[in-house]
Amino acid sequence: MAVQSWDGVIRRATVPGWATGARIDLALAAQAYDWWAVFDLIRQHPHFVNSSRPDEPSWFAPLHRAADSGVVPEIANRLIAAGAWRALRTSTGERPIDVARRRGHEHLLAALEPRRRLDIPADVLETLEKQFHELVRQRMREFEITHELRLPDLEVMLELERPELWFPVPGMYGGFHFRLEAGGRLLASSWSRIVSGSEEHHEITESGTRTVARRP
Repeated sequence: MAVQSWDGVIRRATVPGWATGARIDLALAAQAYDWWAVFDLIRQHPHFVNSSRPDEPSWFAPLHRAADSGVVPEIANRLIAAGAWRALRTSTGERPIDVARRRGHEHLLAALEPRRRLDIPADVLETLEKQFHELVRQRMREFEITHELRLPDLEVMLELERPELWFPVPGMYGGFHFRLEAGGRLLASSWSRIVSGSEEHHEITESGTRTVARRP
């Protein structure tokens, strides 16, 4: 199973060209509830299944649109099978199940209920996420990257069969590979393909972030 990607692009200017166009096409198809087009675009660009439309403030991904429209459960299940995350939140903190509940689509609640494979307390996860985000910002400063990005939400990893993600950072020519482990430990490696010796490895726990000699 391939490692899924966290798409942090929320601004059109960050990655102009086909990548922005593909995100926009997928978002517009989902907004129009054109599920044939949605699945065709996901087939072409599977790593955008959890993407939102650049410059659109809600951060609705296709599964949020499905929840909003009250699709038949088969559509929601097909999106989930394609890699859509049940725990992905919008800019206001709503998961797809929250959107469906607010809209009164009770028939979707069972399909959209997050299914955790890792049991990490919320306060521990929040601490790990804050420290990881600070590490990301630090590394971005090192590479003089000023893009506004949506940094990874670790909550989505709790339901992954393989709790690891790749976070490509535009302008870094690389990014972060990170893995969440039971017991509350996050292991992160980051690098730039064009900067020799740039690879770093970190272990993040409740106690803090430490540099380790090699990829954990």
